[in-house]
Amino acid sequence: MAKLKAMIVGSGNIGTDLMIKLKRSDWLEPAWMIGIDPASDGLKRAKAAGLEVSAEGLQAVLAAGARPDVVFDATSAKAHVRHAKLLREAGIQAIDLTPAARGPYVIAAVNLEEHLESENVNMVTCGGQATVPIVHAVSRVVGVSYGEIVATIASKSAGPGTRQNIDEFTETTSRAIETIGGAKKGKAIIILNPADPPILMRDTIYCLMEDSGPAVYQKVEESIHQMVAHVQTYVPGYRLNRDPIFKDNMVSVSIEVEGLGDYLPVYAGNLDIMTAAAVKFSEEYAKHQSPVHK
Repeated sequence: MAKLKAMIVGSGNIGTDLMIKLKRSDWLEPAWMIGIDPASDGLKRAKAAGLEVSAEGLQAVLAAGARPDVVFDATSAKAHVRHAKLLREAGIQAIDLTPAARGPYVIAAVNLEEHLESENVNMVTCGGQATVPIVHAVSRVVGVSYGEIVATIASKSAGPGTRQNIDEFTETTSRAIETIGGAKKGKAIIILNPADPPILMRDTIYCLMEDSGPAVYQKVEESIHQMVAHVQTYVPGYRLNRDPIFKDNMVSVSIEVEGLGDYLPVYAGNLDIMTAAAVKFSEEYAKHQSPVHK
C-alpha cells in the first residue's frame, strides 16, 4: 500500500523533529514543510531531505493545489484556528500539535481509537501526553476526586511557540485531566527549569482517590506499571522515577521522559513525547484508512 502523504506546517523544533520521525514511518511520507521564515533551519533541513518547502503559509500552498492526506500543525494555538478552517474546507485530516483544541482531545495512550474518524484531532500538550495516562491508570481502578500535575521542562527546550502557549497549556491540560484522565477536578502547572546542564522532562502527578487501603494501593500500582509499559511502546524514554507513593487517599507518581535526540538533545523529552504521540495517531489513522483494515 502507498504511504499517506503528509504536510508539516511549522518549521520550528516540533515540526523538524516530527519530520525526522515521519521519515522512519512505514505508513506516512513527509512530502511538504510549510513555514514563515525562508531562512529557518527547519525549512533548510526539509529541503535537503527532499520535501517541498514554502515560506508562504498554508493558505498559499493549498491555493497552489497541494493536497496532502494528513496535515500536522506545529505552529501556535492562534494560527491553528485559521488553519483548521482551511483544512476542514479542503477535506484534509488535521493533527493539531498546538493547544488550540478545535477538535477532540487525543491522548495517544488512552483514547486514540475513539477519534480515527474525526477530521481534526488535538494532541493536547506535552504535559498532557505524559501525565494524563497516569491519571487514567488510577481512575480506571478507583474514583479520582482531584488530579494535579506539575510538568517541569528544561527552559532550553521551550521554543517561541511553547512560550506563547503557556496559558493555553494550563487550560487545555487541566481539561484533559478531567475529560480523559477521569478526575472530577484537574489542575496543571508547568515549570521552565533554567538549570544548566538542562534536566530531562520530569512530571509529578498527584491523585486524590475516593477509596484507599492495601488492596486498592496494589491494584493502582499494577495499573500504573501497565500504563507505563504501554506508553513505552511508542515513547521508549518514558519511565517512572520511583515507585508510586501512597499516603491515606493520595497517590504521588513521578515520571521522566528522555527524548530520542532526533533533532534536539535528549533532555527535550517534552518535544519527543508530543511528536511521538502525533506519529502514533497518524499511523493508526493510516491503518484505519487501509482497505486491509476496513
